[in-house]
Amino acid sequence: MSTLGIVPARGGSKGIPGKNLRRVGPRTLIEWTAWSALPSRLDRVIVSTDSKEIAVEAERVGLEVPFLRPGELATDASLTIDVVQHALSELGSSWDTVMILQPTSPFRSTEDIDRCLELFARTKPDSVVSVTEVGDHHPARMKSIEDGFLIDPPFAEEVEGQPRQTLPKLYLRNGAIYLTATQVLLNGSIKGSRSLAYVMPEERSLNIDNEFDLRIADAVARTNEPT
Repeated sequence: MSTLGIVPARGGSKGIPGKNLRRVGPRTLIEWTAWSALPSRLDRVIVSTDSKEIAVEAERVGLEVPFLRPGELATDASLTIDVVQHALSELGSSWDTVMILQPTSPFRSTEDIDRCLELFARTKPDSVVSVTEVGDHHPARMKSIEDGFLIDPPFAEEVEGQPRQTLPKLYLRNGAIYLTATQVLLNGSIKGSRSLAYVMPEERSLNIDNEFDLRIADAVARTNEPT
């Protein structure tokens, strides 16, 4: 099974300016992805970016940048599926599968990547998507607000403060790994209809979306760098 790794890393970010070049502990976010992806069983790993600065950093840490992404695919409204399809149009679509590796998941490991590849090869789904258990942020505890009053959703916990252990286990996509059959991507979907879960622990599931996430990740990396 041949697999292309794609690292989508656009230059603009309103939430965290220069996000993909920011440092978490000893590495930039781009370098964290290279650190886990390059020793893995991926056949090739490329970066899709519109930024020359990101391209320079990607090549410094050993990642390929075979093209620069057009500006219309690097806006806040750009969809990942369009970015992946553009990469396949540039490189050819002969790969069996494509793995999307977002730089905002710095603690994903080489073992996580290889286990997803093994799971896909063994079961032949449309995709394998990494998730983590929601834990204390269970949707049954969530509320909406109407006129200032808390409103329970239809799926609310049976009693206020229901023990977490008695709630059904639910999982959240953590953004670390999307491994998808190329034909499914060409048909316009990132996960298809048969998507297998790859469950990752909380300590490797941090997804950086804002400055607070960045500070947490930096503290984790400096005190206990994941292996």
